[in-house]
Amino acid sequence: MSEEKGGEGSNSVKGAIEAATGLVKAIPIYDDMLQPAAKQIGKTLETVCKAVNLALAPVSGLVWGYEQFQTFIDTKVADRLKDIPAEEIITPKPNVAGPAIEALRYTGHETSLADMYANLLATAMNQKVASGAHPAFVEFIKQLTSDEAKLIRSFLDPDEAFPIVTVKAADAEKSDGSWDIAVNVSLLGENACIDLPDFTPSYIDNLCRLGLIEIREDWAYTDATIYSELESSSKIAAYKTLIEKEWGKFFSLERRAVHLTNLGRQFGDVCVLGASTDGN
Repeated sequence: MSEEKGGEGSNSVKGAIEAATGLVKAIPIYDDMLQPAAKQIGKTLETVCKAVNLALAPVSGLVWGYEQFQTFIDTKVADRLKDIPAEEIITPKPNVAGPAIEALRYTGHETSLADMYANLLATAMNQKVASGAHPAFVEFIKQLTSDEAKLIRSFLDPDEAFPIVTVKAADAEKSDGSWDIAVNVSLLGENACIDLPDFTPSYIDNLCRLGLIEIREDWAYTDATIYSELESSSKIAAYKTLIEKEWGKFFSLERRAVHLTNLGRQFGDVCVLGASTDGN
C-alpha cells in the first residue's frame, strides 16, 4: 500500500497546474506590447498555484498511509476483539475488508466513521457473527456524515420515539389544495446532539435513500403527547407565523414518524453498536 499522502486527486491537480505553468513558459512572446500582459498572467497563475497548494495541503495530510492503518488495526479493531477467543478470529471476507480499508484512507480522520469501520471489520473477523457484516455496509458508511452516524445511533434506542412532521399551508381551513412548506421537520438532530441540526431534514432524506430508515406517510404515533415538544417548539412557531401572519394562509401539520428498517437495524447493530463485542 502506498505511503504517498497526496493521493490521485492531489497528483491530478498538481499535474494540471504543472502543465498549465509549462504551457505559459513555452509560449514565445515577440510583441513587446504583449509582454506586460503576459507577465501579469504569469504572476496571477503563480498566485493561483500557491493558493491551490495551500488549500490542498491539509487534505493531503489527512489521507492515511501504512502507519495510520497499522495503528488503527492495533488499537480500534484489536480492542473490539480482545474478548474473542483467538480460535474464533478469522480472516475477513475481501469484499468487506478491502473496500473498508480503502475507504479509511479518506475518512479515517472522522472519528465516528472510523469507529464504524472498526466495528464492521471486527464483526467480519468474528466467526460467530461474521455473516452479519454485509458488503454493502462499506458503501453506506462512505455515504454518511458524522452527524448522520449520530442520528443512526439515536434511532437504535428501543425506548425512544421519533416524531416528525410536515408543515402544510392551504388557502382555506379545510381546503384539499394544501401544499408542503417543510418536510421532515423534527427535533431529532437537536436530541442527538449533532453539529448541524439545521441539516437534519436532508440527513433524514439521505438515510431514507440508503434504505436505513423510512417515513411512513400513513403512520403516526397514537399518543399525541409524543408530538407535544416538537409542535410547541420555536421551530414550528416560526412556520406558523410565516404561513398565517405573513402569507395569510391556513397552517396545519401532518404527523409522521421515523421507522428503522430491518437493514437499518442490522447496519446499526454491526457498524454502530458493534455486534462483535458481545457475540449477539
